[in-house]
Amino acid sequence: MSVAEQRASSPLPLTIEDVEAAAARIAPMAVRTPLLSSVALDMATGAEVFVKAECLQRTGSFKFRGAYNRLAMIPDADRARGVVACSSGNHAQGVAEAARLFGVPATIVMPNDAPVIKRARTERSGAVVVPYDRVTEDRLAIAHEIAERTGATFIHPYDDPGVMAGQGTIGLEIAEDLAAKGIVANRVIAPVSGGGLIAGIATAMSERMPGIICQPAEPAGFDDLTRSLEAGERVANTARSGSIADALLADMPGVNTFAVHQRLLRPGFAIPDEAMLRAMGFAINELKVVGEPGGSVALAALLEGLVDVKGETVVVVLSGGNADPAHIKAALDAAA
Repeated sequence: MSVAEQRASSPLPLTIEDVEAAAARIAPMAVRTPLLSSVALDMATGAEVFVKAECLQRTGSFKFRGAYNRLAMIPDADRARGVVACSSGNHAQGVAEAARLFGVPATIVMPNDAPVIKRARTERSGAVVVPYDRVTEDRLAIAHEIAERTGATFIHPYDDPGVMAGQGTIGLEIAEDLAAKGIVANRVIAPVSGGGLIAGIATAMSERMPGIICQPAEPAGFDDLTRSLEAGERVANTARSGSIADALLADMPGVNTFAVHQRLLRPGFAIPDEAMLRAMGFAINELKVVGEPGGSVALAALLEGLVDVKGETVVVVLSGGNADPAHIKAALDAAA
């Protein structure tokens, strides 16, 4: 049996049953976000486009889903010792808020250059923030040391099946809402950092809408997932900073996430900063929602014409809306 055949026959770390169980766990706390449409967006792309507005999710991004599901899976005695995570801001806020709801302590390792608004909201939920230097320090090493010293449970930002399952509930909602309209999507595009979001979405939507094309959108210079898919193995980014998409700067796809990616994804798109800003401005002007730069990369892939979707039904995920005022102003200027 070839390596490709072995890979195709091996069990994946995430199943549709995992995603369905996560949907039941998070239902009392998570927002069922809307699928938005716009005549202007359809005219600009030649497609029927739906935007999954996770910027309207609790804490302002999809990350609350995976964080809450993962905390709910921790045994009570272990959960009481708290949780620790590392994040530039959205996973941080999701874990902090989920921990607050469960009444347990949270410690978050955040880069010094994280947006001020993300750190403030993480602390608002009661978490302790431990800063680090994104370029010279290893956030995973710092987080694991804290977990070992305190007995807290480490919650990985993307490479944890429980987190991936929580993010996959987005795919379930998309499939259910489209089915209620009698619509079958041809393609779904989602923002990618370490790949937990798109792994979960692809798991759900490939099951509910067989044959759908699932593709990642990443910042230019940080398109490690597309390069990994093309290489057939995980490859790393050479840079650790240098994009306004602070939420999408993971070094490389995760081990668990890439196992799903290889089975269910096609290569995607690398988006420059200027295109993210234009997409943000479009979303504000036409959809009346605010996306942060990294949350807007999938929408940017369509608006920049990086893929021909004429005649298709396409879903793009607007994954987060925790944008600082300077980026919002720049986005409006770019759109103008």
